[in-house]
Amino acid sequence: MDIAQAIVLALQVWGIIGALVAVAFLTVGIDRIDEDAQGAYVFRPLLIPGILMIWPLVLWRWWQIEAEAAPWAARYRPVRSAHGLAAIAMSVAIVAIVIAGLSVRQTWPADAAPVQLSEGSGQ
Repeated sequence: MDIAQAIVLALQVWGIIGALVAVAFLTVGIDRIDEDAQGAYVFRPLLIPGILMIWPLVLWRWWQIEAEAAPWAARYRPVRSAHGLAAIAMSVAIVAIVIAGLSVRQTWPADAAPVQLSEGSGQ
């Protein structure tokens, strides 16, 4: 198995687990943790792409609220402690990627003669 197949397999497994979490959360879990979502079935399909991508966070928050590990006041407050650090890290990463891309950019060889392709070669 090469790297590309491993990446595709990992994404498929991630998506399958995310789909199972989405089905469980949207049919059972959302009614139990948010009383405003009870009976509101039209918006639930809109949540599926997000749940597919961040299903570990969905499971963690669902467990925290069900187990009442989080205090009631902090229950609906988003986790924001790492947002500033993540923004700085992504900004630095973007600059580093641009600099690395410009530094390894290849130049066209000056001694290569241009070759004109014929129209009807068909090869």
